[in-house]
Amino acid sequence: MSDDWRMRYAAAADLAVLRAFVSARADALGLPAERAELLVLAVSELATNTLQHTGSGGEVTLRTDRGRLICDVTDSALDGSVTPVLGRPMPPPAALRGRGLAIVERICDEVETSVIAGATRVRIHLDL
Repeated sequence: MSDDWRMRYAAAADLAVLRAFVSARADALGLPAERAELLVLAVSELATNTLQHTGSGGEVTLRTDRGRLICDVTDSALDGSVTPVLGRPMPPPAALRGRGLAIVERICDEVETSVIAGATRVRIHLDL
C-alpha cells in the first residue's frame, strides 16, 4: 500500500486534515460521494475516540478489496489497549458520551475490532 493511503494523527487539530484526507482518498478509490460522507463521519468518530481515550493519536489506512473500501483506524497506545465491544445499543439522548462506536456500527457495512501489539484497530468496510 502506498503511503498516500495512510495518515497519522496526534491531536484534535489534526481531525480536519484527517477528514479531508479520508474524503479525497475515498473518492480516488471509487466510493460514491454519499458513502464517502459516511466513511468520513465514521473515521472522525473513531479518531476522536482514540484521542479521548488514549491521548496518543493513531493512524488511518485505506484500501479496496473485492468491491469494498476497507479503512483501518489504529491507535498508537502501547498500554494494553482493550478491544472495543461491538453491538451495544445507542445511548439515550441525555447521555453525554458513548455514541461514537454505535454510530460507526450503524453506518458501515461491517465493523471489526482487534488488538495488535498492544494497539487497538477498528476496521470498517463500506461496499463500493
